[in-house]
Amino acid sequence: MKSLFITPPLTQINTPYPATAYIKGFLNTTPYSDCSQLDLGLELILGIFNKDFLVKLFDEAELLSSKSVKTIQILKQRKQYENTINSVIQFLQGNNLTLAHKIVNGIYLPQASRFEALTEETEWLFGSMGTNDKAKYLCTLYLEDIGDFIIEAISPYFGFSRYAEDIARSATEFAPIKASLEAPENSIDTLLLKILHQHIETQKPDIVGLTVPFPGNVYAALKCGGYIKKHFPNIKVMMGGGYVNTELREISSTDVFDYVDFITLDDGEKPILNLFEYLDNKRDKQLLKRTFVLENDKVEYINNCTEPDIAHSASGTPDYSGLLLDKYISVIEMANPMHRLWSDGRWNKITVAHGCYWKKCSFCDISLDYIGRYNPASASELVDRIEQIVNQTQSTGFHFVDEAAPPTALRDLALEILKRNLDISWWTNIRFEKTFTADLCKLLAASGCIGVTGGLEVASDRLLAMMEKGVSVEQVANVVANFTDAGIMTHAYLMYGFPTQTAQETIDSLEVVRQLFENNILQSGFWHRFSMTAHSSVGLNPEKYKVKLVGPAKGDFAYNDLIHKDPSGCNHDLFAEGLRKSLYNFMHGNCLDWPTKNWFDFKTPPTTHPKNMIQKFITSNNESDLEKMNHKLIFTGVFPFIDYSNKNPKILIEGKSYKIDPISVVWIEKQLPQLNPENELISLEQFLLNYKTDTGFAKELILYADWWNALRRNNLLLIRVGK
Repeated sequence: MKSLFITPPLTQINTPYPATAYIKGFLNTTPYSDCSQLDLGLELILGIFNKDFLVKLFDEAELLSSKSVKTIQILKQRKQYENTINSVIQFLQGNNLTLAHKIVNGIYLPQASRFEALTEETEWLFGSMGTNDKAKYLCTLYLEDIGDFIIEAISPYFGFSRYAEDIARSATEFAPIKASLEAPENSIDTLLLKILHQHIETQKPDIVGLTVPFPGNVYAALKCGGYIKKHFPNIKVMMGGGYVNTELREISSTDVFDYVDFITLDDGEKPILNLFEYLDNKRDKQLLKRTFVLENDKVEYINNCTEPDIAHSASGTPDYSGLLLDKYISVIEMANPMHRLWSDGRWNKITVAHGCYWKKCSFCDISLDYIGRYNPASASELVDRIEQIVNQTQSTGFHFVDEAAPPTALRDLALEILKRNLDISWWTNIRFEKTFTADLCKLLAASGCIGVTGGLEVASDRLLAMMEKGVSVEQVANVVANFTDAGIMTHAYLMYGFPTQTAQETIDSLEVVRQLFENNILQSGFWHRFSMTAHSSVGLNPEKYKVKLVGPAKGDFAYNDLIHKDPSGCNHDLFAEGLRKSLYNFMHGNCLDWPTKNWFDFKTPPTTHPKNMIQKFITSNNESDLEKMNHKLIFTGVFPFIDYSNKNPKILIEGKSYKIDPISVVWIEKQLPQLNPENELISLEQFLLNYKTDTGFAKELILYADWWNALRRNNLLLIRVGK
């Protein structure tokens, strides 16, 4: 049985969405390894953004009886766009990099309204970052101008990371989606189906799997499914993914099955394996797992398989073979170095642990299996996978896409990476919990960590407790300071509009964010409007959070986003634009001295926080080595230079000289190289006992020596190892 797994438009254009690679990696361990994969979103983008297709789009737009100002502006420069598009795409794919010099000269690229975003501050920032990055940013504006033109003149559905998203967002009924699917095709739809047809003819699969992670994939997925069922009726079509898992758990529309044959929920490995066994006549249909089917003109949910899900350790290594890895397009949507990680660079995606180890946050869908069932893999298994992926892709950048990567698992992973001398770069999502000490953050940095993202959310201790985040504002400040001091960038997910949140709490949250940026310990962030979902604690128990559920009525399609009233909270919508504008400026280093009231065009209360609150939090963030006697010593720094030229030797650390007695310097010179993960780690207590035994000096004296404290700052780490 041959299968083809497709990521429909659109997710990211700089790196593959990992779902198909995960499934292909798992199927490699089964009898159904004849599996291929396709990033249809990337191929659609490449099909649009080339000279031949742009000429067709421009010709089509010229025939419009009514044209917007934007469309007219683009059409006036159509020759410049046609003559530059192929070269720009090649440049953004990492080829023809010398083109950067022409791009930044200001006359090579045609310019429309997106270039109005250029400011003196942006120009200055890219001036400090380099020609190549500035060229990428300008090319991004150039592509966005073309994208705006496509939306206005060709297809309102288009977007670089979504396609027809509004059709599927909060779509409780399937009828409007079906109407859109059956409407006359636009040029983009026609191209999409042409590319799909070519792959089906080439691959000749028996079954096609469509992953639908977001609302912006739904329309294209169903468009593809319907086309396959019409033109290739012998091929079975199944659908799953993040959107399906959260939105379609109560689907009853029979019309959906005109476009797909099977819909699976939660982790795909076991349901897909069971489905293949059924199609291979090796399993009864009633023994499928978490699968919707159409039976006797009625949607039936079958979940009678009693076998457990596939353990994370047995799920196989993600397999990226077959994807056009050298064709992805890196763009820079914002100059901020942390924010650009989402769109710049090709990242191999892998998961440290299945599910969430915390699974308490009241706004999260923790009641669902794919979040609530925590199942880690060992560090050695994970690094084996990392090495296999590096060998396959020739790329050493990794994004660990966990719900929240466990700190102990990251610690063990970092130790294993260092033990194997593996040279990679990685970033991940975490909780800002106290386990991330200064030493642990430095260990993660030594293993290749370049950035972390985590939820500060409302930045209010009352609301954080109500959310059951398990953190406080002070704790978050200390943790992000630890990461920043270790050279790791931090991004905060921020939230406003949580039940019972007052105007005062919103203003105080903004002040916390301002101070985090002011103290240079937060590099990036994004404000989200709180959304109540059906599978979260808030959605399941709205009365506990003092809100009233007022809709929507359940339909035959999606059911997840809930409408609620917040009688005790403020008018949260008033704050949206001010929060957005302030954060945009903070990320560019602007307006950090502004009072919070300056961001709003209505009266707001002054903050109740002292102006130096965050500074006080982080300056009190001290840990004593005396409290870490059972911690293991690890040295990941540069071995210091020792000057023996004088009678009293000196040890050079961080550009400064420290006096050290002749006996201690000989001992430390011998011991320091042994303190690495390749050797058996010893505790601080054992290290000090060895020092006393070998030198005859009191073991406590070493902890108060200036040179010891300098070594501690220079990545001589104390790490708690074990559970």
